[in-house]
Amino acid sequence: MFVRVFALSFIVTVVSLVVALIYGGPEALILAAILGVLEVSLSFDNAVVNASVLQRLSQFWQRMFLTIGVLIAVFGMRLVFPLVIVAIGAHLDPVKAFELALNPPADGAAYFPDGRPSYETLLNEANPKIAAFGGMFLLMLFLDFVCTRREITWLSWLERPLARIGRFPMFPTVVSMVALVLIAGIVAPDNKADVVMVAGVLGMVTYILVNGLSEALDGEHAADMERPGPGRVVVATGRAAFFGFLYLEVLDASFSFDGVIGAFAITADPIIIALGLGLIGSMFVRSITVYLVRQGTLSEYRYLEHGAHWAIGALAVVLLYSTGHHLNEVVTGMIGVTIIAAAFISSVVYNRRHRSTDGDAEEHDDLTTASASAR
Repeated sequence: MFVRVFALSFIVTVVSLVVALIYGGPEALILAAILGVLEVSLSFDNAVVNASVLQRLSQFWQRMFLTIGVLIAVFGMRLVFPLVIVAIGAHLDPVKAFELALNPPADGAAYFPDGRPSYETLLNEANPKIAAFGGMFLLMLFLDFVCTRREITWLSWLERPLARIGRFPMFPTVVSMVALVLIAGIVAPDNKADVVMVAGVLGMVTYILVNGLSEALDGEHAADMERPGPGRVVVATGRAAFFGFLYLEVLDASFSFDGVIGAFAITADPIIIALGLGLIGSMFVRSITVYLVRQGTLSEYRYLEHGAHWAIGALAVVLLYSTGHHLNEVVTGMIGVTIIAAAFISSVVYNRRHRSTDGDAEEHDDLTTASASAR
């Protein structure tokens, strides 16, 4: 199973590192490898959440996510998206923006001798709007999860009260709007407040639209099928699966914002970023997602999905805070990994306790049966 799922990722990694070596020598190879590790560490919570959605899609759409989805992640988010942001911000066409990225100022300066800002500077200036969009999308996702009543809870002392409050359908939207107003008014720079507001609202609208369409079509599909039994997952096909796939891609894009911006602390070369973040990192994140689905890891470790959503909530806060302040990307990644590790450990402890309890119960039943037989 492991070899079959991760084989393509290892092949792509080797090819990408060879291309990086040919393109920029040993330094480019090392940078690409570092970026790949950075992307996986930042996006492990993304993989867990992706798995919870992907397990409801058919095998065909799972393969689409692992193939076509990679192309969107690599060329769309890690290469084209930064170029488009810079082109719009600097009023350039994408070709000139690409040339600007390939030819940075000498000695890593923020500006050229003639006063023109570098590609890295332009992208960093666009960070508030990028972070606001991604942060609000992820905040809505987090609130929708924790404000829904569930049989299984991890942080029960907090999740159960939130689920009761969540009976008010507009609660996540109201909280998100209040958070956005506070971020725009207090955290974001004064000259970026309007931009943060607009980008944040667009992030919320995108989530509501994509998630709403996905749920509506998924509901139609479930109604057309037999009622699923306990533990059975309704597999989405057709339009429902397409919007599930679209939801995954938007979710991946929201997760990638901090990675793309953080990559510029390591290198501004778009080719190396595409090789490291895009090809190496994205492929492994997708392979981890598929592996979690095929192994049934989410059902085996009951709190893992909860931990991933709390990690998403933490990342949303970090992104919104970064509209006005810089945070170290290593710290961002460690927050998510730490929360998921805590959820994993909690799941292991739960499994051991219940296996021990089940074993004692079976032993007691056997003794009772043996005693009855002797009588």
